[in-house]
Formats: sequence, structure tokens, C-alpha cells
Amino acid sequence: MKFLHISDVHLGCTRYQLDESPRDFFDAWIDVLQKYAIGERVDFVIMGGDFFHKRNVPPETMNYAFAGLSLLKDHNIPCVTIEGNHDQKANDTEFSWLRSLANWNLIKLLEPTNEDGKVNYKAWNEDEGKGGFIDIGGARIFGSHWYGASANWAIPMLTEAIRENRREGAFHILLLHTDVEGHQTHPLPALSLVNLKELKSVTDYVALGHTHKSYEIDNWAFNPGSLEITSIDDYRETRGAFLVEVGASNEVVARHVRDYRQRPFQRIGFDVSGYAEPKEITGKVLEKVKGEARTASDYRNGNEAADFKPIIEITLRGHLGFPNSNLELGKIREEARELTGALHVRIKNHSAPVEYAVAADVGEDVSREMLERRVVEDLIVRDNRYKTRVEQMAEAVVGAKRLALSDETPDKIADFIALKISAES
Repeated sequence: MKFLHISDVHLGCTRYQLDESPRDFFDAWIDVLQKYAIGERVDFVIMGGDFFHKRNVPPETMNYAFAGLSLLKDHNIPCVTIEGNHDQKANDTEFSWLRSLANWNLIKLLEPTNEDGKVNYKAWNEDEGKGGFIDIGGARIFGSHWYGASANWAIPMLTEAIRENRREGAFHILLLHTDVEGHQTHPLPALSLVNLKELKSVTDYVALGHTHKSYEIDNWAFNPGSLEITSIDDYRETRGAFLVEVGASNEVVARHVRDYRQRPFQRIGFDVSGYAEPKEITGKVLEKVKGEARTASDYRNGNEAADFKPIIEITLRGHLGFPNSNLELGKIREEARELTGALHVRIKNHSAPVEYAVAADVGEDVSREMLERRVVEDLIVRDNRYKTRVEQMAEAVVGAKRLALSDETPDKIADFIALKISAES
């Protein structure tokens, strides 16, 4: 048996408001399907959530979804998926675009039911296009919901429900959209490794999603990472898909594949400290771009027909000797674009006058999460009320923001803040 495990396709993502972005995400996805699903003649494809970038799907994005899923259907390759936090249905309705795709027989959307505080699984019903688990050849595949910060609470119930619905001799797969402790890229509460490993007694393969970087745990739990990057902060992470072969004794051989069409990214940093004139900074930044940036032709590798124009981010850091408004950001952007043939040049100005500097000692290649954390800490430390518990307060601020961005409900965010405050006092 052979299958393809992908996640976090994020169809419809408009990265940096660029018109080309939605097509980038489609191109990456369709190339993976052609090379590693159809080309490798897999038995089925599983997707670990966040197929769409947002629950309100634009018509162009639905056209992309229909094209790719129809391609799989034409080759008799079933596509099995679950909801992620980006494409989950709203609380006040039973309908979603994933549900529509299931009704059109383009995907198998697995959804367990919750009855009396217990997770229940029903077998997939082809006529209704509904079910919590499905059998494909030697595999029995189970779905799950997006649990967010409640994942640790949900795992024991999932474990028991799967145990009650196992099939003798089958290869048991669980689709689970969650961060896992030690592997997350942001400081949201994550599923603990201890709780995750409860599932080992009832599953042979846990197909993870949500975190945009690849990792595996004990040759049993696998997260492929996103296919494309939704933000330049992910550009150095290893991402892709898992091509999985299962032997006669249910042994797993998983190969992480990354050779497919992706938009090139590059980040360049520049320290503005010590320069007295805006023109000096402009000249030095462009000199650095010319020496370090890869151009569109560098990425083509002989394929002149393909669009491999990179996206370049230039980050200005350090202590500025004059007002921010005097920086020639527009000139830097346009001339850097001409030098490189880039699709887009983004400038992030993290410089500040000395008296207002925050995170001044942070290096150029630090992650967005670390930079954000340092900025928050530097602002908190200025308030004498919180000087003795800067780290804890920063965790509360950053964590609350991440929960809000993950569409958690206000009551869950309030509970998180209350928990942090009580832990600090």
C-alpha cells in the first residue's frame, strides 16, 4: 500500500496582497499531486487540514480546488481530509465548502460526532457523503476535529473511540490537525508528547498538520509541513509531503519529498547604525542586495518559461541617526526590484532612534516569533509594575495574540489569560 500525506495547502492565500499568490499555492499543490500522487500511483491521498486559507472561499480558489481534486478523481485516487482551523465551518452552521466538496464526491471529509461528551465514530456512508472513518484497501482512516488549545483534553476520548472501531489486520491512520510540544513554531499551547503517544496503542500512523515545518516522531507520527509558505518567516523551514509505503507487516517507510514548484524567497538584513545620511543607507543597502540577492534567472535553471521571480524581504535594524520618515524606502524597493527581477521586494523597518530602541540586540536571522517576544519584553520592562515578571507577562501577551489569530473564541482566550495571571501571582 502506498499513500501521499500532505497538509496545509492553504488554497486562496494572498501573500502580501500579491495577485500572483493564489496561483502560487495552486501550482505547488497541483505539481505535488502530479508528481507524487499520480506519478507514484498511490492508493489514496490524505490531507491534514487547512486545505483552504479561509472559510469564505473566493470563486477563483474554488476553481483551483475543483481542478486538482477532479484530477485525482479522474485517476481513481480518493482524497481523504479533515478540517483545520483555517477552513473549519462556523459555529452557527453545519455547512462549509469542504462539506460541499464531500457532497460532490471530490473528497472524503472525516468528522467524528460528539455525543454526551464522548467522541463517536461512524463508518463512511458513500450515499450521504459523511462519516468519521473510512476503509480504503488495507487502511482504516480516522478523522478528528480542530481542537485548538483543548487537544490534550480530546486525546483520551479519541484513543478510546478508535479502540472501539479498530479493524483486525488493518493499517490504522488518524488525521490530526494540531501543534505538538517541542515542534511548534509559535508559543500557543500545544499537544503534549505524553498525550500524543497515548494514540500509539490504537494507531499505526498519525497524519499531522497545522505546523508549517516537517518533522516525524518515532516513525509513527508525521507532519509534512505546508506545501508553500504563507509568510517569509517560514522560508527556511523544511516543508513538503510524505510519500508513504506500508509493508505486509504494517511497517512504515516514509520519504519526505520537496522537489516541486515553489516561489523562491530570500531575506536580507542591514544594520543602519552609524550612518548619518539617508542616501548612505540607500547606497549600502543596494550594494548588499547586488552582492547577496539571487535573481530570477538564478532560479530558472534553464526553464525560461516558468515564473521563478523571487520575493525578497529587506529588514532594516539598529539605531537610526535621523527620523524614520527620511529613509528612502520607495527608492530602495524599486531599485532592488530592478537589480534582481524580483516579483516583490518587501522592506521591514525595525530600526529606531536610540531612545526608543526595542530588541536592539537581536540578530538579523532571528525568527519573527523571537523578535516579537523581545519587543514585547522590552516594552514590559519599562513598566515598574511588571519588571519582576517580564517573561511571564510576555507569554500571556504573545499567547493571547496567537489564540486570537487562530480564531479561538473570546471565552477561551479569557481563560488562557486568567490561567497565566493566576500562575504568575
